[in-house]
Formats: sequence, structure tokens, C-alpha cells
Amino acid sequence: MNKPFSQACENNKEPILGRIGGVFTGKGLVLEIGSYTAQHILHFAEKMPHVNWLPSDTANAFKTLQAGLHGNSLPNIKAPLTLDVTQQPWPVNAVDGVFSANTLHIMSLKSVQHFFKGVGKILKPGANLCLYGPFKYKGKYTSPSNADFDHWLKTRDPHSGIRDFEQVLALASDNSMRLMADHAMPANNQLLVFSKVKIQH
Repeated sequence: MNKPFSQACENNKEPILGRIGGVFTGKGLVLEIGSYTAQHILHFAEKMPHVNWLPSDTANAFKTLQAGLHGNSLPNIKAPLTLDVTQQPWPVNAVDGVFSANTLHIMSLKSVQHFFKGVGKILKPGANLCLYGPFKYKGKYTSPSNADFDHWLKTRDPHSGIRDFEQVLALASDNSMRLMADHAMPANNQLLVFSKVKIQH
């Protein structure tokens, strides 16, 4: 079976690991949303054996994910889930972390809203969400290449596009998450870390 391959995943998996390794420090279950080629989750599972990893993707991408996981024998990778962020409730109840790379700009804004709603429901209090990808700040791109990429995205699908950091921050806040860190990453990307707020009664 031919393994699916993404050069971008190959390039960024080590820099991402360098950041999330300090976030997902305890034992527990971390859901990856949009695993696709499985390159990220295979790398993270090998380098972070204390974490149980749960891959997921949409029905359209699920065969690609299965092909990427084919032959994997890592005991800390769970059976993959079909997950559509717009279909509530999600097929997982509670997790100790969520990771997602390069997904928000593929989704429509409505799907992004569903994404944060779903994460807010399944993330345990005190647990973290790590988001990797390009963002705009105060409506401005961080690089000309990101502006070109956003134009390409919108040409392909007018509902997609690089998301505004401030909008993402508001959606996270609306779903009981607060920003803990914003790391600049290679190739004009960011790694955002959110923490689920422990509700005071």
C-alpha cells in the first residue's frame, strides 16, 4: 500500500513536536482533528509514548488516514475516528488534549465555530488545545506568501481562508478556553495553545 505523504507535514512535524512536547506532559488521551496522512500523529506517538493519541478525520479523508496508519504498531495510537466537526455531539466524550494542524483555514467560518464548540465540550477542565497554522493579526497577513495562500484558498472555496487571530480568540473564550501561548513557527505559521478554564461555582 502506498503511504500518503505531505511535504509540509514532514517539514513541520519536528518544530511542532518541540512545542507540544511541553504542553502534553501528562498521561492521557489527546485527540488529533484532521490527521489526514497520519504523519504528525505517528511522529508524536513515537516521540511521546506517555500520551495516548486518537487520530480522526472526515469521512472524505478517512481512507487517506487509514492508509497513513497502515502497518503502524505503536501501542499508544488508538483506532481512528470519523469526525465531522459540524456533527454534534462528537463521537468522543472527554479528552486530556486536542491537537489540530492546518485545518481552520480549510473550514468555513461556521465549521470553525462548530470546531470550538465541540472542543469546548470534550476538553477536560485544565486540559489544552494546540492549534497550528497561519493566522491574520488585526486583519493583516504575517507574510506576502500567506496573502497569496489565502487568495488561493478563497479561489478554491470562498468559505475557506486564513482566520483572524482575534476571531479565534473570541471563539475560544466563548467556549471556556483562554490563550496560554502564541508561538511563531517556521514558514509563517503559529502554534496557539489554549487551556480549558476550570469553571468556578
